[in-house]
Amino acid sequence: MAIFDNRPEIEEEASTFEELKEPPKYKVLLHNDDYTTMEFVVKVLMTVFHKTKVEAVKIMLNVHRNGIGVCGVYPAEIAETKVTLVHNMAKREGFPLRCSMEEV
Repeated sequence: MAIFDNRPEIEEEASTFEELKEPPKYKVLLHNDDYTTMEFVVKVLMTVFHKTKVEAVKIMLNVHRNGIGVCGVYPAEIAETKVTLVHNMAKREGFPLRCSMEEV
């Protein structure tokens, strides 16, 4: 009988679980400038975003040609961390590379 007594509680928990939503995702973007070298952008993409050299070159060329490029899509806290890492890395190397995030 104890099994039947617990059933409504289990059903209530299941309905609560169904209401949970996935957290919003954010695109992390690199912005083109006239000073940051292509080599440095590739290094950033490989280091911060764990891209292969081929992927990094492709993204870098997209940034160069279109003025902006997507590095990846992440939950908010991870996107914020990656933006900060890019800015810190660029500042250490003396480049004005801009990175931002935008909700998907």
